[in-house]
Order: sequence, then structure tokens, then C-alpha cells
Amino acid sequence: NTFEREDGTPLHYQLVNLKDWCKNSFEVVNQLRINTKSSFQRYDVILLLNGLPLVQIELKTLQVSPRKAMQQIVDYKNDPGNGYTNSLLCFMQLFIVSNRSNTWYFANNASEHFRFDADEHFLPLYQWAAPDNKKITHLDDFAEAFLAKCTLAEMISRYTVLIQSERKLMMMRPYQIYAVQAIVDCIQQNRGNGYIWHTTGSGKTLTSFKASTLLKDNPDIEKCLFVVDRKDLDRQTRQEFNRFQPGCVEENTNTETLVQRLLSDDYTDKVIVTT
Repeated sequence: NTFEREDGTPLHYQLVNLKDWCKNSFEVVNQLRINTKSSFQRYDVILLLNGLPLVQIELKTLQVSPRKAMQQIVDYKNDPGNGYTNSLLCFMQLFIVSNRSNTWYFANNASEHFRFDADEHFLPLYQWAAPDNKKITHLDDFAEAFLAKCTLAEMISRYTVLIQSERKLMMMRPYQIYAVQAIVDCIQQNRGNGYIWHTTGSGKTLTSFKASTLLKDNPDIEKCLFVVDRKDLDRQTRQEFNRFQPGCVEENTNTETLVQRLLSDDYTDKVIVTT
């Protein structure tokens, strides 16, 4: 973003470096207490990027279920006058809960996307996993794999998706992240074709969307074509893509429109969905 100086020239600023993640400044705050008019809350561990509190970690003893920590976070957020609305904690992107042997993570969201009740409607909630899909749940192993500075900054800036139409934050699942990385690596290394097999409801469209947006920002790639085999899938894919980012994919009503988009140098025509 930019500020305008008194002499009319722009001052460019960036809160978080999204391209070179390791060049951010990282800090840890332990047992922070925030007192507002109606609440007195203490936060176990908060991780800051460039002074912005982006990750909160709530820790419990081994005998206590991490669900207690989840409930505590939801209660804190529902508390009138809580720190998440009245302080810098409004920047919070990610919550992590652990009782040392079990560790979970989930995205921060507005109340309509953020609930935990007796029926266990708490979605979406994730455990980290290795590329072979082996779960990494112990806090020490999780910290080493997920909370390394560059990895954490990349997770927040690259693999967190804002569904703009719903104002909802989504963390990608580990296998989706590995799939996107494999697609991008395969293209950058010019290794030819590949395939990714996923079951129904596993988030293939989100994986494809994220891969296409990363490829869209690569100046060496002219076009990213998403080809489907029938019209209803074409419509469904476009709707999903535009749900993640409104107006990012246009309908190709006929061959002439498609040809125009293929010939266009416009950045908005770089990703094309068609049959």
C-alpha cells in the first residue's frame, strides 16, 4: 500500500513480505495479558511477524484434551470487549492448540464461520502431516516442521486462502499444499506431465485454484489453461474459482471469445477455464 507524503510523492509500505518470507522479523510473546473494559484474558504464546500478532498458541497439560483449548479460544472471541476486536489481536490469522502429544491448527474467522459446540461442529480443523501423509502431532515435531520461521510465514502468506465473497479464511490441508508444490515444481523444472488423484470432496478445485494463482504470478508462464470435459463441470469450476476470488475467471461463451483470451496479454486473461 502507499501513503502520500506532504510533497505529493508516494511512500510505499508493506506489512509482511509475501515474496521472500524469511526476510520478515519474527518475535515470540509469552503469557501476554490484555485487559479491556469487560475482559481480562491471558494468552499462552503469540507469534508476531513484523510486530503483528498473527499466530496464537494455547497449551494444555498432557491429561487435558486440546478441545478445552479450542473452547477457550472460542469463549475468548465471544467475550464482549475481547482483545480480538479491541486490540492488535484483530490481525490474528491462525490458532494452534496442543497438549504436547496432540496438536491441531485452524484459521481465525468471523463468528459465523467459527464455532464449537456439543455436537462438535468445529470446522475446519487440521493436523499437520508429512508428504507421505503421516500425521505430525507431537508439539516438538510440529514446531520443527510447521513453526520454522520461513515455513510459518509461507503458510500464512501463500497457503491461507481468503474466500472473498464469504469473508472467510481457509487453511489448506497438508496434502493440498504438497500437491500445489508438486505442480509448481514440475512446471519450473520442465519435467513433463503428471497427475494428482483425489477423492470427492477433498478440495481438488481449491488445489487447482491455488496452483493457478501461483503460476499466474510467474512471468515465465504465458497462460494457465484449466480444461474440463463437460459444460456443467466448466460452470462449477468457474463458480468455485470466482468464489475464492471474484471475477478471476470469465465464461468463454464461444470459440471466438476463447481465441481472444488466448491471444490476450492482459493479466486477467492469464488463467482460462474451458471445455
